[in-house]
Amino acid sequence: MLPALWVSKTGLQAQDLNLTTISNNLANVSTTGFKRDRAEFQDLLYQIKRQPGAQSTADTELPSGLQVGTGVRIVGTQKNFTAGSLQTTDQPLDLAVNGHGFFQITQPDGTIAYTRDGTFHLDSTGQIVTSSGMALNPAIVVPSNAQTFTVGTDGTVSITVPGSAAAQVIGNLQIADFVNPGGLQSMGSNLYLETASSGAPQAGTPGLNGLGTTLQNTLENSNVSTVEELVNMITTQRAYEMNSKVISTADSMLQYVTQNL
Repeated sequence: MLPALWVSKTGLQAQDLNLTTISNNLANVSTTGFKRDRAEFQDLLYQIKRQPGAQSTADTELPSGLQVGTGVRIVGTQKNFTAGSLQTTDQPLDLAVNGHGFFQITQPDGTIAYTRDGTFHLDSTGQIVTSSGMALNPAIVVPSNAQTFTVGTDGTVSITVPGSAAAQVIGNLQIADFVNPGGLQSMGSNLYLETASSGAPQAGTPGLNGLGTTLQNTLENSNVSTVEELVNMITTQRAYEMNSKVISTADSMLQYVTQNL
């Protein structure tokens, strides 16, 4: 019975981590550009008491053997980068990527981070920055006398100023994509970092080479489905209860042995 206790203990730990993942998804149901996580389970090592295929006699072999499992663990969490729904806003600095790609953000140390959150603002110098004050890359500065601010689907940023009817191009947005977006490192603040697993970023003009287009006055909502997460939460709760029941059953069996033998 003791092995059953330890196997069930691993099940409880795995389901607890699974519930943490689900709760994080639900907590970020309103986070702009958030991508849900999915916990991935893996069975632990097996104790091979009789090797499958071993010779039982000189002319016969074991068809299956005897293999005893030792439990389960969560081996990783997989980001789901399916697109969230697009929400139209009345803010000209609200941007969204319609398709593949990430906005590039310059961090205080000079390295580049990546985000799907297009909630941008202007700082005191007119530079386009994130809600945390980090600059968009390539840097774009909007003059203080700009009357209108327009971002095209190809990333072209233009303004109009008093006394001129023609629009002036002040910059071009670029977005980056990865061979394996699921390999990006989540660092909070709606930002991701490049890793060896994600591959090198492939930056380019929106709408070209498979990259998505940029949409102005638009934000991408979280791709979390509350109904799906609630169903997953119920399933996790029942799995946790079943593992708890195994521990209770094993304890009852041990109690019987100690009291009657």
